[in-house]
Amino acid sequence: MPPIARAVFMLGLVSAAGLALGHIKFRGVGLGIGGVLFAGIAGGHFAKQAGVAFNAEMMDFIRDFGLILFVYTIGIQVGPGFFAALRRSGLALNLLALLMVTLSVALTALLAMSGVLSLGSALGVFTGAVTNAPALAATQQVLKEVGADAAIMALPGLAFAVTYPFGIAGNLLAMASVRILFRIDPDAEARAFEECRKSEVSALETLDLAVRNPALDGVALGSVEILNSHGLVASRLLRDGCLQVPHGDTRLRLGDVLHVVGPRPKLEQARLLLGQVSDIPLTTKGTDLRWERIVVTANGVLGKSIAALNLQDAHDVVVSRVNRAGIELVPTAALKLQFGDILTVIGKPDSLRAVGRVFGNSERRLQQVEMIPVFLGIALGAALGAIPIFLPGMPAPLRLGLAGGPLIVALILARIGHIGPLVWFMPPAANLALREIGIVLFLAVLGVMSGDRFVDTLASGAGWPWMLWGVLVTIVPLLVTGLVARGVMKLNFLTICGVLAGAQTNPPGLAYANALVASEAPALAYATVYPLSMCLRILAPQVIVLLLWV
Repeated sequence: MPPIARAVFMLGLVSAAGLALGHIKFRGVGLGIGGVLFAGIAGGHFAKQAGVAFNAEMMDFIRDFGLILFVYTIGIQVGPGFFAALRRSGLALNLLALLMVTLSVALTALLAMSGVLSLGSALGVFTGAVTNAPALAATQQVLKEVGADAAIMALPGLAFAVTYPFGIAGNLLAMASVRILFRIDPDAEARAFEECRKSEVSALETLDLAVRNPALDGVALGSVEILNSHGLVASRLLRDGCLQVPHGDTRLRLGDVLHVVGPRPKLEQARLLLGQVSDIPLTTKGTDLRWERIVVTANGVLGKSIAALNLQDAHDVVVSRVNRAGIELVPTAALKLQFGDILTVIGKPDSLRAVGRVFGNSERRLQQVEMIPVFLGIALGAALGAIPIFLPGMPAPLRLGLAGGPLIVALILARIGHIGPLVWFMPPAANLALREIGIVLFLAVLGVMSGDRFVDTLASGAGWPWMLWGVLVTIVPLLVTGLVARGVMKLNFLTICGVLAGAQTNPPGLAYANALVASEAPALAYATVYPLSMCLRILAPQVIVLLLWV
């Protein structure tokens, strides 16, 4: 069988078997996506026994490209909410990540200083226990810089292979332990997270307000400050029994009834100014006005503010609501539109059709993947990850690598939304498919390529101490951080899962958390702590070597 066909055949079998293994649960707990790694280890072992070899460079490419796909799609998914989450709870989550990294570094240094493990094997235990391949690469580099011999240089890789599997499993075990200990229902946690996120944006309500204030008689609607600078929108006007779309230059009359949309506290302020709540509901039924939800898919309006489009004067319509990623926003004049925004527009049927053409309103385009932005984003991420970062006292430069670079680029691009004709939005179904393919390829290759060493090292007996100490370095920081996060800080369980996976830079942990329940909470927390954690994980082995190398 040709080398490429042989590799594809093996990875296909391993991936299918691993996913099936991950679906097996005991008392509600299973390996999830981590099953692919263990299937890969078994496949790699039997492949060696049968004398089947794989091209190392080809397998490395498949592994790294899978990792890039996973972290890039995660960044695109959570990017729009990442920076808001960073401002809101980023400090607390990153302090938890710092606690977790510090505990694992302290345990590793203690093992090396006490003589329980040699420095080389202790570093391998650290990188495997925290499932961080870039940290292993940094370890190899710094050992080379300080003049370590070939025997010492081989230790980190072997210890990494032995301890890595429990690094994956330990992350899942810690999440399950926190869940069982505190009797947590993931579905309830997902609902609580969504309610909390929505409560941060005031819920929009409506009031039909009759103008009774004589001071407003003859005043242009655009001059009424509370309706223009307090997050309120007057979307309909009833005058003399005729329902119409109000404009900024529409002059109010006593007896007019306005249909006002906005947060409840602001509506109450408007009621006090205008007069009173009307007994006449301003429904569009039986009139020539209609309301329609229109999706923003046209490149020409992306990044433009609602005021710049001048919809009221140009088309005699008004935007009463904007739904963005499930959150309803007040369509203030300064609000800039993003791809996928859903607008509630009120006007006459012909006007609504015209406005629909302006905004695009193409459901089909929402399901299409713009491939040029995807590959451009991946290229930019790889370039960023390759940039050396020189720190004083470090014998070798640090790099974000193929995990950190694409993630950070994706977060930034998703937050920007678009650059000219390039739209960074990705349909959820396509995002999920690419993300799952990426993590499965990554784990399958990692398992196959380490399967032979894993079994041989265990069989010789040399790997058992590494594995046992790796369990300690893995599980203690995870459990301590999980207990502090839930027991002391009372954080949402799904957010805790994201922190535990992100602080350990463990994509399978995030995949496991995502499989528990459909929620963005784990991914947001993961992306919040991942950049800092990755930098600290890469820096830690270098610091340990500089402190302990004799």
